[in-house]
Amino acid sequence: MEKIAVVTDSNSGMTQEQAKDYGIYVLPMPFFIDGDTYFEDIDLTQEQFYRKLEGQADISTSMPSVGAVTDLWDRLLEEYDAIVHIPMSSGLSSSCETAMMLAQDYDGKVQVVNNQRISVTQKQSALDALELARRGKSAAEIKDYLEKTKFDSSIYIMVDTLYYLKKGGRITPAAAALGTLLKLKPVLQIQGEKLDAFAKARTVKQAKNIMIDAVKNDFAKRFGNPSGEGMHIAMAYTKDREAGLEFQAQVQEAFPGHAIDFLDPLSLSVACHIGPGALAVTCTKKLEAE
Repeated sequence: MEKIAVVTDSNSGMTQEQAKDYGIYVLPMPFFIDGDTYFEDIDLTQEQFYRKLEGQADISTSMPSVGAVTDLWDRLLEEYDAIVHIPMSSGLSSSCETAMMLAQDYDGKVQVVNNQRISVTQKQSALDALELARRGKSAAEIKDYLEKTKFDSSIYIMVDTLYYLKKGGRITPAAAALGTLLKLKPVLQIQGEKLDAFAKARTVKQAKNIMIDAVKNDFAKRFGNPSGEGMHIAMAYTKDREAGLEFQAQVQEAFPGHAIDFLDPLSLSVACHIGPGALAVTCTKKLEAE
């Protein structure tokens, strides 16, 4: 049986400390802030990031350097037979494509998974990979499974402010001004490669209800199981954990038969574009039983 290392990046929301507990390896994502380079969860905390973001710092995201990726792989292959590498969605970053290119030099020992996920759904993929390795699956078999099931998840995100969507060019200044005037709370979705518009709400309360109804609809129509049996529910937020906990209680009430797997800070790479105050709920199909 292959000894397999599971690697993901900090876009999964998995901290370095959590990764050690799980036995997973996390590449920290680099950020350029006012000309300086920082690495998520290494020398850039959530608190520091939001202080800089709200202080109008010039922030841009990047992907891990080639050297950071291959150095980690080389080190792990001294101990492991193979690596399953799970980067953020290829629709949101070129880091997946780059990793696939680099893996060509590793004679099949590095399997890069393009499974179109980010945040807690990407984290779940890493945990699923770990479980599949425990079950004796090869690195290639794990990659095939994760890519076959890559669209078996949804993320719904309420954006509290339109400022950062406008700043990043994702909506026009006129649309942002009108949305701000009308106090709109857009709900976005990731159900595949990228972040898309899903619905518009007038209040946070309405946005929360829209997201909960969307998950119920996914259970019934996408996954053919209205009760949501065999599904994970997980949640994320930007900056305001108290608001996240409040929404978690509402989601738990809406799905009394489910445990909420995670309530994690949303990836800083996404937070750059949507700002503080966002709330997210996700659903992901569970691994098939052994």
